[in-house]
Amino acid sequence: MASVTAPVSDTAMEAPVDSSAAPAKSTEPGVPANESTSSAPTQDEQERAVGITDYTSPDAPGFSCVVKHRYTDFLVNEILPNGEVLHLTEIAKPGKQKQKQEPQPKQNGQGEGIGEEAVSGARLEESASNGAQLNGHAGVKRSADEAETTDDNIAKKSKLSTADVEVAPVEAAPAEAAATAPDTARTEAAVPAISEAHNTTLISIFGPTTTRSIIDLHAQIYSHPHRKPRDQPIVQSEVIPEKSKRTEAHSAIREIFLSKLETLTLQEVPGAISIRAAPPQRAGGRTDVPTRSRGGKNHKGPTSWTELGGEYLHFTLHKENKDTMEVLHFIASQLKLNIRNVGFAGTKDRRGVTVQRVSMYRVRKEQLLPITRMARNWHIGDLTHSERGLELGELRGNEFHLTLRDCHLASSPSQALSDRLPAVRSAVESAAAKFREKGFVNYYGLQRFGTFSTGTHAVGRLILQNNLEGAVDAILSYQDHLLPSAQAANPGHNIPQDDIDRAGAIEYWRKTGDSREACRRLPRRFQAENSIIAFLGAKGNGKGSAQTKDWQGALMSIQRGLRLMYVHAYQSLIWNLVAGRRLRLFGGRVVEGDLVVVGEKEKATGTVQETETERIDQDGEVIIKPLTEDGVSLAEERFVRARPLSKAEADSGRYDVFDLVLPQPGWDVVYPANEIGEFYKEVMASEIGGGLDPHDMRRTFKDASLSGSYRKIMARPAGLEVEVKTYGVEGEQLVETDVEKVVRLEKGSGAEEQGGEQTKEPKEDDKIAVVLKMQLGSSQYATMALRELTKGGAMAYKPEYSTVR
Repeated sequence: MASVTAPVSDTAMEAPVDSSAAPAKSTEPGVPANESTSSAPTQDEQERAVGITDYTSPDAPGFSCVVKHRYTDFLVNEILPNGEVLHLTEIAKPGKQKQKQEPQPKQNGQGEGIGEEAVSGARLEESASNGAQLNGHAGVKRSADEAETTDDNIAKKSKLSTADVEVAPVEAAPAEAAATAPDTARTEAAVPAISEAHNTTLISIFGPTTTRSIIDLHAQIYSHPHRKPRDQPIVQSEVIPEKSKRTEAHSAIREIFLSKLETLTLQEVPGAISIRAAPPQRAGGRTDVPTRSRGGKNHKGPTSWTELGGEYLHFTLHKENKDTMEVLHFIASQLKLNIRNVGFAGTKDRRGVTVQRVSMYRVRKEQLLPITRMARNWHIGDLTHSERGLELGELRGNEFHLTLRDCHLASSPSQALSDRLPAVRSAVESAAAKFREKGFVNYYGLQRFGTFSTGTHAVGRLILQNNLEGAVDAILSYQDHLLPSAQAANPGHNIPQDDIDRAGAIEYWRKTGDSREACRRLPRRFQAENSIIAFLGAKGNGKGSAQTKDWQGALMSIQRGLRLMYVHAYQSLIWNLVAGRRLRLFGGRVVEGDLVVVGEKEKATGTVQETETERIDQDGEVIIKPLTEDGVSLAEERFVRARPLSKAEADSGRYDVFDLVLPQPGWDVVYPANEIGEFYKEVMASEIGGGLDPHDMRRTFKDASLSGSYRKIMARPAGLEVEVKTYGVEGEQLVETDVEKVVRLEKGSGAEEQGGEQTKEPKEDDKIAVVLKMQLGSSQYATMALRELTKGGAMAYKPEYSTVR
């Protein structure tokens, strides 16, 4: 991933926070409301329910505004690992090749050759750039205006929601057959024998069962030489807690099997290793069989890819009002490419204009370019080949260019623009100065916790309590006022039709046990609900059967990325509650027992963002990923550990509040050695915490056995720029997108970029907008940054939903 170097302003440097400035403006968190109610809670009530209570500068002025009134009000550009801000600098043209018109999407949102597997290593939890809430438990995002683009109408005509293709990652099962060529007959004699010494070494590392599976996988590679690596089985080891033994495992697999196998340390199961067939370039730099392009012509294989620069085609994706996965699934379906072979660093908001890098395995430019003829609200450019693909977390963060509309001050009753404009400008400049200096509390945003009456964190709490039946019931909960019968009696409510259909389908399932019809009625974007109902219906063959009590099986039927979302949301709730308590007790002071990351202070990064070798996912957790041929990752070598500060260290002035971390509860973290450590026990033992113990986080249910992680308490934006503007036309665009800039430069029109200094005189009926630019790390929520800047005055634009499809 690459682009233009972003200047690091002095705002990126860590500065001490006023130790006397304990947040004064805060509210104690409340217990999340799970009861059915037709009255929607306010944003402040929702925030307090999940522990979002405090401000770092409570005395700074705030202002009200509307966020994302248009999708061009929310521009997001990735910041690459080298610190450059990614921009689209050219728009790829389709060339002279003829291409058919864009077809209607398939029923499942995928073309031929596209399985249910999601992008390897990519989780669809909210990134820092996300400003929209997750809809229910499926973890998918709702557009604020679903009728804004042509593709939306196409999707509706084919009965396909854009969220249908936004699937969470799931561990890919091996394909049933080879993808491109028939297998040769098994010839056991052709498989190199494993010596007794090597067998003993493998057993000492992996145990006899895993060793047998590894040897069988090795035999299959030789028995089926035409089968692609991705179609071979994958072996997962048991957890290997010692780093030295994991390193030994990586080396042993490489040496014993002559690089026919590769090893990866798993992110989702810390300490476990996956063993799989290595791509041809990993197998000694050559392949044993010719490769065949999708166009049917034989190429030289690795030699031709080497000449191109590598087997991975990288390009910049610029999309408007589109989900990341919606676009990538469409492109992959047109290429007949398995979606597992598409890589990216993180998903981006639908309602916005976003720019990110994408990689595709064994795709050539001439294959990809004709598809751009069918593009709707997305463009690609800056194509280049590389030897490796992209993975989740492979970014420094995101740069946001936001337009906040219809800005008002509560303390300015005058409606005259001549009075309001200078007052707003003064308040915004003052708020920005505080925001630049003191940053914001690094809370997990509302989108982490879902939007239905039972939040994702409540489901996670039930799972950790081993109440799996309760967790299933919570996922399938609904509010009575959403039932179609209630809506028919009161049609005036502006409620999305999908929410009404969801409630109706679940009610039908509970009454009849007819899973087939219930799933037909249930909108596909509710993936967790669909999976549970389909599983219980299939297992039980009708309501009343004892097999319908397989609650763990029902939860396991949910794709892994969504399944983990529940317990992660519980961790996030506890983290938010603890962070608020810590700030109310100590403010910006560093005290004895506070936690810091081991060795972090010794890193001379010169920036508030993560270092190039430290990969952080969009939820602030370390990514374990292979960066070298033997699969030993730098992230693993630098595995994050924290330690408590002594009194002398806390008083030394060497550390400030921006150095401090708090753990998410788990069995592999340390807790603060002060009152905050005790508060973990108190809050987790309470009703909101579910009566749990922070020192007892192992579970027999693997997905509920949490190792924990660390997250910075405070965050501070880099490169902060704020400009107050006026506009007269509702929805007038105030910032130029990358595509608009490229088109303008190509035309050579000489027109000035939108967003510069205003020269026209404002009119009295004009409205006020604040144009904000800032850079945030990938573990930080833009919604929480805006909350601090506006003091809770930033409200997402809510269009009028129709109750008819």
